[in-house]
Amino acid sequence: MTITQPDLSIFQTLESEVRSYCRGWPTVFDRARGSYMYDEDGHAFLDFFAGAGSLNYGHNNPVLKRALLDYLERDGVTHGLDMSTTAKRAFLETFQEVVLRPRGLDHKVMFPGPTGTNAVEAALKLARKVKGRESIVSFTNAFHGMSLGSLAVTGNAFKRAGAGVPLVHGTPMPFDNYLDGKVEDFLWFERLLQDSGSGLNRPAAVIVETVQGEGGVNVARAEWLRALADLCKRQDMLLIVDDIQMGCGRTGGFFSFEEAGITPDIITVSKSISGYGLPMALTLFRPELDVWEPGEHNGTFRGNNPAFVTAAAALDTYWADGQMEKQTLARGEQVEAALCAIAGEHRGGVAGFRGRGLVWGLAFPDAGRAGWVCSRAFELGLLVETSGPESEVVKLLPALTISPEELDEGLRTLARAVRETA
Repeated sequence: MTITQPDLSIFQTLESEVRSYCRGWPTVFDRARGSYMYDEDGHAFLDFFAGAGSLNYGHNNPVLKRALLDYLERDGVTHGLDMSTTAKRAFLETFQEVVLRPRGLDHKVMFPGPTGTNAVEAALKLARKVKGRESIVSFTNAFHGMSLGSLAVTGNAFKRAGAGVPLVHGTPMPFDNYLDGKVEDFLWFERLLQDSGSGLNRPAAVIVETVQGEGGVNVARAEWLRALADLCKRQDMLLIVDDIQMGCGRTGGFFSFEEAGITPDIITVSKSISGYGLPMALTLFRPELDVWEPGEHNGTFRGNNPAFVTAAAALDTYWADGQMEKQTLARGEQVEAALCAIAGEHRGGVAGFRGRGLVWGLAFPDAGRAGWVCSRAFELGLLVETSGPESEVVKLLPALTISPEELDEGLRTLARAVRETA
């Protein structure tokens, strides 16, 4: 694909240097539909990024778009803070019927604000309020958001450094297989909890991702997650599962922890919960933890009614019949087979691959190689990003609604990009 150098002057002169994705994809996008984005010159790009996991049902999904347009055309409430609206009622009723009840969950629903990091901040505040303790345990290579509380439980040194102040009240522990299986799971963590001389303040909660997306697509074993849940129960700590990127079906089940058979005390959900890429976030928690005073945690945009409309439509369309999970797992097998072939073709040049459902990572021993692969993939018409502490992993996040043919096209392009950067 030959891409004419676009005029990026307004972005370069007026927009902050903090911008990032646009640097790896130097074009000006104009429209998008399904699994494709198109720049202003009409070039098509197959999207294996999906809004960092915010577009599980693709760009401008026609069913969700119709529901949104109908709502706007009848002058449905757009901004409602936490007022009761028909759009919110429809979402809550659908969420309870389609998601919570079938999974035996009685969690309360909180709208903390429109972003994932706000859902995490609410979860941390609530855990501390309930337990009367300050410390939160997180895990190596975790990512939970860019606000100060979320950064305190995030592992990446580069992101933490952006805070500009000490990040306190968070303690990291080894994630699953961080020590290459040489140390018994949670041996260090439990020893610290039991030893009055360890210096570890008794935590209010533990926060964990079942699959660390930004951390390099590190997949926790189901047995490790069950052991963590048991440890939290025995040691009187709340278990928070951050399902912001891996929830809403990304790993197969609607929640990523379903495979492990655990029930977190608190769950954070965002990104694809609106279904359409509209800002929306939830903090879910057991009813007995609902100790908030009215207005104790709030936000001007916590009631995004257009997002309620598309969220309810997405649940009705994709989750009422139970077929989405089966489709995602089947597509995941297709990705796994392709990555296995790439790794086999480049023995020594590829460090491995890992994933679940439709989140996968292709790791390289040379940290710079992943970036080169992503750059070449862009030139060939495929959008993929890097992840991991050294950006050494190419991360694949295609839409759950992608067709087998589109998925195969993207995987062939990825294989070519790897081959041409060897």
